[in-house]
Amino acid sequence: MVGIKDVARQAGVSVGTVSNVINRPEMVAEATRDRVQAVIERLGYVRQESARQLRAGRSRIIALLVLDMANPFFVDVASGAERAAREAGLGVMVCNSAQSPEEEADYLSLFAEHRVRGVLVTPADVTGANLESFRRHDIPFVFVDREVPSADGCSVSVDDIEGGALAGRHLIAQGHRSAVYVSGPMLLPQCQDRRTGLRGAFAEEGLPEEAIVHIEAERLDVASGRDAGARLLGISPRPTAVFCANDLLALGVLQALFAAGVSVPGEVALVGYDDIEFAAAAAVPLTSVRQPAFRMGRTAAELLIEETGDEAAAHQHRRIVLQPELVVRDSTFASRPGA
Repeated sequence: MVGIKDVARQAGVSVGTVSNVINRPEMVAEATRDRVQAVIERLGYVRQESARQLRAGRSRIIALLVLDMANPFFVDVASGAERAAREAGLGVMVCNSAQSPEEEADYLSLFAEHRVRGVLVTPADVTGANLESFRRHDIPFVFVDREVPSADGCSVSVDDIEGGALAGRHLIAQGHRSAVYVSGPMLLPQCQDRRTGLRGAFAEEGLPEEAIVHIEAERLDVASGRDAGARLLGISPRPTAVFCANDLLALGVLQALFAAGVSVPGEVALVGYDDIEFAAAAAVPLTSVRQPAFRMGRTAAELLIEETGDEAAAHQHRRIVLQPELVVRDSTFASRPGA
């Protein structure tokens, strides 16, 4: 690896002069600066940014740890975080816990080793043990798509109870008096809150809790949605409405219903959550509860930048809760007979 000493030797200048050319070029005579730059380009020298940052005591890298980068929702979150970071002259390192507490712990350890500026995280470990251990490294973090459970940090989330209620009220307005809720692992607070909202909407209409059948999938992905769809096809009488905890599950359920010759929305109305791009592009465009994913990522990054910037002493932790929005499409368009 070419080092700064190699550049200095080839250019016939001191190491300090090379450093000035890189960091404070206005302090170096133009002829000397041009000579040093020519050597840098010829040798392919790249400064060791990590070492420079450690000496300065502040990294220029923010880490983003999400549950599933295969989910377009988290791609949009990452895009929002990247935009805020770029405007602040920072970079974002995106990592995927794959909904695994063990992988989450490994990444948090890696972030601590590299002394990143801060971490944006959607926790996979609902016990909080991983982050409790991470706190000891005194690296700030912001929860994304989850409320922070204490006053010790910032969070940016969506009102998922209201999101579930939006889905439930819409299905009731379409004439449905029962529904299947397809969730991911119920250890995840998002899955719990969306069911709570759905139940609340049904309770508002005097419908019993038993009117909602719950199918818990292993993961929040399309394959798990197909499995859940096969399971709901075995329910008798067949449900007329399905609300899924995210769009990937809903797309999997849609595939299973199509394969069985079940019409959507003619026989079964289907609602997803997140409003990813694929929701509108599905064979039957999917009604979905929209989360402002880009705004969520951007806002979370802005909070972290504020906490780690020059005005950090004035920073106060905040919990920001964004509002969801129901986007109605063809998958719920048909009213039930007698509605």
